Amino acid sequence: MVEWLNQSLRLAQFATTPLEILGFLTGVLCVYLNTRQNVWGWFFGIINAVLYGAVFWQVKLYADMGLQGYYFFTSIYGWWMWLYGGKNGRELAVSRTPTALYGLFALIFGLSTLLWGYLLSRYTDASLSYADSALTVASLIGQWMMARKYLENWLVWIVADLCYVGMYLYKDLQLTALLYAVFLVLAAMGYFRWKRDVPALRPKPF
Repeated sequence: MVEWLNQSLRLAQFATTPLEILGFLTGVLCVYLNTRQNVWGWFFGIINAVLYGAVFWQVKLYADMGLQGYYFFTSIYGWWMWLYGGKNGRELAVSRTPTALYGLFALIFGLSTLLWGYLLSRYTDASLSYADSALTVASLIGQWMMARKYLENWLVWIVADLCYVGMYLYKDLQLTALLYAVFLVLAAMGYFRWKRDVPALRPKPF
């Protein structure tokens, strides 16, 4: 890693590094563009995944570090899906999450959190193994739902982002905690923006 990216500095009251600042900016751009269903959000998601992979490796949040690899590949997948994943290879439209998926999501969340948390606590020096794992698995699910343009992905992100703010404050990643507070607001905005594009949920004209 280029040394200047890891130089300690203060931004207002936040202790941070240029690497974390770049992660902050690309993260905000990514999520903001996603709320507007702009495919360029996935481009900034790819860059953000690389930057935050390095940030989380340095503070031993290994589950979050691994999550960035998943973000990298699902950003490519999401970019393609949004452009060509709809009917007849057209742009993908916003839809409700199929009810049958919720049970599968719950099973994946519970089992993966327990297994990943155990492995991290048993075989690594990871910090907050189970909390980090739970939020990582929730993010895996939320990211896949976003790539499929399921409306409820934003509800998953609202809960996850709220918990992430607390975890990053605890780990003294103050700027990243602020980033996830911004993500929390953007997730709420995204939910209401996308909700307008679900045909069954559009307000009926008088």
